[in-house]
Amino acid sequence: MGSVYQFFQDNWLNIIALIWFLVCFKGYMHYARKKSYETPCLASLLHMYRKEWMLRMLTREVRIADTTAIANLERGVSFFASTTMLIVAGLMTVLGSTQQVIDVVSDIPFASKATSAEWELKILLMIILFVYAFFKFTWSLRQYGFVSIMVGGAPLPEEHVSEQQTEAHANRIAKMTSMAANNFNVGLRTYYFCLAILGWFINPWLFMALSAGVVYVLYRREFKSSTLKTLMMSAGD
Repeated sequence: MGSVYQFFQDNWLNIIALIWFLVCFKGYMHYARKKSYETPCLASLLHMYRKEWMLRMLTREVRIADTTAIANLERGVSFFASTTMLIVAGLMTVLGSTQQVIDVVSDIPFASKATSAEWELKILLMIILFVYAFFKFTWSLRQYGFVSIMVGGAPLPEEHVSEQQTEAHANRIAKMTSMAANNFNVGLRTYYFCLAILGWFINPWLFMALSAGVVYVLYRREFKSSTLKTLMMSAGD
């Protein structure tokens, strides 16, 4: 019991910083998902554009442009998925040279002293988050593959399907496309938060400030950005 109390006493600031980071990370993910159903944001508006895209796709006999656009989206996700594995490999390498990295960072002004065990735990946290991002990217990649199949199986104009069936097909394909985009978005958000962890290697206070800064940047981009305003103008809102 005494050793546990001593551990918390010696590491209270790091523990608070980690809790604050988890609140920012999970809290923003939950907030953004819930808020997207209540107010215009990049996710909700882009879903509307995807539905319009699929409605127009169903009126075309030749859908090469549509499949090319989906393939371009897949390439972007594939790039991040492969990059994530390289980052994880690099972090695993850093675990084997922790002391050298500590010596380098210790020369930075305001850098707090940390043991090898603390550094390894911080690196391990980054590895876990990047692995989480990798799973999100690869699932997004598979979902874009499902979109390609759904587009290939969509009815052609000469089949003269009913307006209700056309709407149903467009809704299904647009929803699957949005699911793929949302998983990709979660992976990108994880990248942002992993950058905040770099501040932890210098100082826990910097880590907390960067975590809050990432939340602010993400919120501004997804709910208050000029890009969002432009999309709303195009939508006629």
